[in-house]
Amino acid sequence: MSNSYFPRWKRVDDSVPGIVVGPEDRLSGPKNVAMGVQHVVAMFGSTVLAPLLMGFDPNVAILMSGVGTLIFFLFVGGRVPSYLGSSFAFIGGVVAVTGYAGSGPNPNIGVALGAIIACGLVYALIGLIVAGASSRGGGGAAWIEALMPPVVTGAVVAVIGLNLAPIAVKGAMGGSGFETAMAIVTVLCVGAIAVYTRGTIQRLLILIGLLLACVIYGICANGLGMGKPIDFSGVAAADWLGLPHFAAPVFRADAMGLIVPVAIILVAENLGHIKAVSAMTGQNLDRYMGRAFIGDGVATMVSGAVGGTGVTTYAENIGVMAVTRIYSTLVFLVAAFIAILLGFSPKFGALIQTIPSPVLGGMSVVVFGLIAVAGARIWVVNQVDFSDNRNLIVAAVTLVLGAGDFTVKLGDFTLGGIGTATFGAIILYALLRRNARRII
Repeated sequence: MSNSYFPRWKRVDDSVPGIVVGPEDRLSGPKNVAMGVQHVVAMFGSTVLAPLLMGFDPNVAILMSGVGTLIFFLFVGGRVPSYLGSSFAFIGGVVAVTGYAGSGPNPNIGVALGAIIACGLVYALIGLIVAGASSRGGGGAAWIEALMPPVVTGAVVAVIGLNLAPIAVKGAMGGSGFETAMAIVTVLCVGAIAVYTRGTIQRLLILIGLLLACVIYGICANGLGMGKPIDFSGVAAADWLGLPHFAAPVFRADAMGLIVPVAIILVAENLGHIKAVSAMTGQNLDRYMGRAFIGDGVATMVSGAVGGTGVTTYAENIGVMAVTRIYSTLVFLVAAFIAILLGFSPKFGALIQTIPSPVLGGMSVVVFGLIAVAGARIWVVNQVDFSDNRNLIVAAVTLVLGAGDFTVKLGDFTLGGIGTATFGAIILYALLRRNARRII
């Protein structure tokens, strides 16, 4: 391994079928571009859906996903293959602090942006502590794993989906029987692709399911007159290239109290993703953990400063690497520049805005449900023992606090359901970690 900050990227013979391309290898130019495009497609559905559910400009979100990926690349020295996209962990907090109604631009976006920047700062500070511990031989992220074992991280991830469930259901119900039916059709589209397809199509189930549902909606509304038709006039009028709609942050203590705890969730998420990439590549990437946290935190701060969502490493792109066995970090540079180019296309943004609200409502049901189930999956994969009273109590209390949106108010400081559930899980586990007994 090279001792320089960046790898030297050795050229490999990518004409050999099934060859494994490591993080410090590089493909030929055309294949590098092709793989970059595939990673953009993989992250596209979720990275666009998250800002739409929060009332953010999707062009800014796409642009900042590219910029964030470049920032992450620089902090890890090009040694950890990851793409940074819009984080769903922020949705509950953003909706709560802005009072977003679920359709069109968010009029109070500035309040959310200030809190997102504060969250990114806390995240980066955690990264500095981890990086400092690693440099001193202190085990790096070991203390985080001790503080947030699988029972805690699983419960916190599940809480995100459960806390957002009322928003998803409200959006899916719509204002008419047709809108409700289309939300159900959207759920069925995604489900059918998830179950009855294979390979790349299956891995792009959010994007392809969204497109299929939009086509069905267009046939019913525009063709058969059954609902509000999709209006493409804005797409026709939009320029191919131009600046997205940037927004300025507003810093408010109560908003920060709701959203800053998301930093804990991002740490757990990034930790899991790096562990997964380490397992796939056969390389121990733990020494880059702190730098990865800092890069993700700084990227979130930069994104929030101009009107973008908080960002996180993307499981979708890890899935692409698992299928292709191509882990070259240079591929993510290509993907980042493609995303930046898309971010500067108003026509692209106008096309995204034509997505019907019932389709977004149905997609919310699927995505938020998948987030909740992802938490349960963490328990299953790590074989969390629920005959241990400690694990049982931690999970039970965390789920109810988050799903019930238990809010704590101390003067101007407010901690919402996701925040109380997150800190509650960590503190409760620490208090109960000794002398745990079994039920049976």
